[in-house]
Amino acid sequence: MSKIKVLVVDDSATIRMLLSKGLNLDPELEVVGTAPDPYVARNKIVELSPDVITLDVEMPRMDGIEFLRRLMAAYPLPVVMVSALTEKGKRITLEALDAGAFDFVHKPSGSHGAQGLQDMLTDLRQKIKSAARANLTTLRKSLNRVTAPIARPLAPVRPTALAETTDKVVAIGASTGGTTAIRDMISMLPADFPGTVLVQHITPGFTTMFAERLNEIGTVQVKEAQHGDRIITGRVLVAPSGHQMTVRRSGGFYYVDCVPGPPICGHIPSVEALFQSVAKQVGANALGVILTGMGGDGADGMAAMRKAGARTLGQDEASCVVFGMPKVAWEKGGVEKLLPLEEIVPNLLRLLRAG
Repeated sequence: MSKIKVLVVDDSATIRMLLSKGLNLDPELEVVGTAPDPYVARNKIVELSPDVITLDVEMPRMDGIEFLRRLMAAYPLPVVMVSALTEKGKRITLEALDAGAFDFVHKPSGSHGAQGLQDMLTDLRQKIKSAARANLTTLRKSLNRVTAPIARPLAPVRPTALAETTDKVVAIGASTGGTTAIRDMISMLPADFPGTVLVQHITPGFTTMFAERLNEIGTVQVKEAQHGDRIITGRVLVAPSGHQMTVRRSGGFYYVDCVPGPPICGHIPSVEALFQSVAKQVGANALGVILTGMGGDGADGMAAMRKAGARTLGQDEASCVVFGMPKVAWEKGGVEKLLPLEEIVPNLLRLLRAG
């Protein structure tokens, strides 16, 4: 079995050395070269034909996002971003995901010491292996979508009556590739869309900014969920990092509980925890959507939702960056229908109209 060839791009010689040594410890990976900036990286890509690139978020001589966009347009390759957990680093990282990056890891701060570095390298090795199997066509389409402005009303209308209830609850789960897929879905939702709860696997510290960015692109309100928030029409609640988000019913209303807890299916927040609660608390009044992502988080929960009478949809293989979570949910009988990403919202609206 041939090794996955990796090109490390970082302006710090120390980071290039640490990443190279750490990645080469894995028998499935080989660092074939390093580059201190995008211009050197461009030449190394042509010379070395890497399978995956690791790219520092904040690069000299050329804006990292601009380099990524040019790369995805001319020579598409899976890119794993290496991000600093600063506010600027978070913003650029989310822009990079919009521009076609496969995923990201964050550099540990000095306070994390050697263990923080080892944890980051373990995460990076796994994401490089997954990136090598990514759907490049879908990654490249991410660039085309973010380059063109998202069509939306000039003056978005947000619901003003926060006491408004919702007859239905829509539950969405996603992982790798999901930040872009969710952005596209949110841009299509009408202002009177049923209350929605959402789990996106994302590095701790990013959910607040992720929700804020989503809130700027459509007619629904998007916010990071807080314990006890009401699920209401026209609002999307994003599960906060480090917490399991579940749904409970009290009288005729639905609320979210967000509490720290152990990982479920390896994740916190977990799609499985959300979907299982929706199956029990919402039942046939729910609609479920499972999007692109690695692994099988949410598969059993979606099967439970369907058994409870909910309608369920999954993203199809052709439009997924990683056809993992929808595939497992489909195989376990949780998904009624697999659809291209752009058809999911129209189908949800049809199901809602049909009652």
